[in-house]
Amino acid sequence: MLVVEHLHLTRYTMGLFPFFYDKHLWTKVLEEDGEIIVKQSPMDIIEQSCLYYGASLRGRKDGSKHIIGTSHKAPIAVEPTNEIFFFPTISPTNPQCIWLSHLHIRHHEHVQVGKTRITFSNGTSVELCISHHSFVNQLHRTAQLRTKMSERIEARERKMMYLLYLRERELS
Repeated sequence: MLVVEHLHLTRYTMGLFPFFYDKHLWTKVLEEDGEIIVKQSPMDIIEQSCLYYGASLRGRKDGSKHIIGTSHKAPIAVEPTNEIFFFPTISPTNPQCIWLSHLHIRHHEHVQVGKTRITFSNGTSVELCISHHSFVNQLHRTAQLRTKMSERIEARERKMMYLLYLRERELS
């Protein structure tokens, strides 16, 4: 298994799973084509990825709150134009918090009280310590954020195309 110092989230990242190694909080990153161990906490990876794509984590949290009205366990639009949206399974301040990519959740099911099984886009399944109700709530919040941001991006692009069309007509 590959061990790295740092990693930025991409469209191919499916989940961030915390674990302790030698008294340090590291992350097992589940990618479409394998696993990577990162010598950073999941929160550090989320924060550094937001910065890599040009925004602060605080700004992304504020944006989520403004767009969908939630601040508790808010989903994060790490990079919306590439559909990199992650959501926490529990409070992000809890070291056991797992972060999941909305893009890669293909199936979810109730296993037992407080447990949910999810299947990712590559067929990998994991069982999480989160109630199915809470998981579905997080999934829906992220879908709402993703939809609203996509609509805004598309509206901006349509407006730009319209303005370019008017400009071309003006020049002809």
